[in-house]
Amino acid sequence: MSLMIYNTLGGRKDVFQPLEPNKVTMYVCGPTVYNLAHIGNARPVVVFDVLFRLLQTQYDTVIYARNITDVDDKIIAAARESQRSIEAVTEEFTAKYREDMARLNALPPTLEPHATHNIAAMIELTETLIAKGHAYESQGHVLFAVESMPDYGKLSGRVLDDMLAGARVEVADYKRHPGDFVLWKPAKAEEPGWDSPWGRGRPGWHLECSAMIRAHLGETIDIHGGGRDLIFPHHENEIAQSRCAHGGDYVRYWMHNAYLDIDGEKMSKSLGNFHTVRDLLQHYRGEVLRFALLSAHYRSPLNFSFELLQQAEAALGSFYSTLRDVQDIELDVEVQLEDEPFYRALNDDLNTPLAIAELHALAKQMHKAAAAEKPMLKARMLAAGNLLGILAQDPEAWLQGGVEAGELSAEEIEERINARQQAKLNRDYAGADAIREELLAKGVVLEDSRDGTKWRRG
Repeated sequence: MSLMIYNTLGGRKDVFQPLEPNKVTMYVCGPTVYNLAHIGNARPVVVFDVLFRLLQTQYDTVIYARNITDVDDKIIAAARESQRSIEAVTEEFTAKYREDMARLNALPPTLEPHATHNIAAMIELTETLIAKGHAYESQGHVLFAVESMPDYGKLSGRVLDDMLAGARVEVADYKRHPGDFVLWKPAKAEEPGWDSPWGRGRPGWHLECSAMIRAHLGETIDIHGGGRDLIFPHHENEIAQSRCAHGGDYVRYWMHNAYLDIDGEKMSKSLGNFHTVRDLLQHYRGEVLRFALLSAHYRSPLNFSFELLQQAEAALGSFYSTLRDVQDIELDVEVQLEDEPFYRALNDDLNTPLAIAELHALAKQMHKAAAAEKPMLKARMLAAGNLLGILAQDPEAWLQGGVEAGELSAEEIEERINARQQAKLNRDYAGADAIREELLAKGVVLEDSRDGTKWRRG
């Protein structure tokens, strides 16, 4: 089955073909570690985690790199404001980022290169660009000369003279052209810096990814991902640096996820309309956040709301309830992924909403299926869940977990269920119904069956 990917460079869906037959290299822009990640930052993590899982079903070797930017103006400012060292800030928020993403069921990347560990590669790349006439030194800075690249702007579809309007470009007298961007800049005495042929300094942001990709993955990689806000100038500048330094394609397939919106506005720290992943995890389980992020196609804007999270919680509760009913069924069957509608959906440019719809269809079939059909249906549900990064929890634990402050504990619920059962034995049916209603009012749903009473949090 062919994987189709929408390639931003070209603006169409293409059949994915890696550079090497059975090996895939993928790089996704990671965090700048000066603060907690917000839920918008989590969308590319979850999207490309699904792609990582999907690729591993088709290729023997999948190398997935996600960088850590641990030198940046925002980090320096955060360290100054908190009166801590830069290392203390970056170590704290790198660790918290990893913890938060793990709670979203995101697999760790194969590689996690840090910017500060790759300074030599950045200096080498800068020297190459100067030697080839694509960069120049000016007043202690080294800048890329955008006019030296004839097709600069191809990824974003912009013309050089037009792209400066509205772009965050630094107007400085040391630039030959306003669009020239910094590869290396001088560092103040109190700032982190490294010795270089141009004096003590530090790299520009755009330089980092180009250098780390070449150092860890090679001069040409298969897939580069990130949020669509990175298309220009960040990814455009990556292309300029890498292609002018080494030639080749640099990246074969560019993938960009759309924004999260709140009330029609892009979620961002600058607008102040964001929720951190860590804050949300105090009220919702990570799998709920993940499911919500996958509920829309990755290239479509997603309106983030608490209603969306409630819908995600309800959908997962329904899936886990279905799986609880077949919890005792042993699996001795093998799922042929190529035959599965959910697999076809994911191979069509990661169509996660369609894959989720197919998962709902499987759950519906399970409720109507004969006993002999249930092992395969259970296996198919779990296979779909594995690719989406959901449904790996124990169903009973999921349905009875997630206790908020003030909610009944499992022990208290069991006590009320026993009291209800005793009321039934005493033929006090009104009392039994009252207990059911009491529990329902507190968010606990009772499910009676021949095997007894089960419960779940509604």
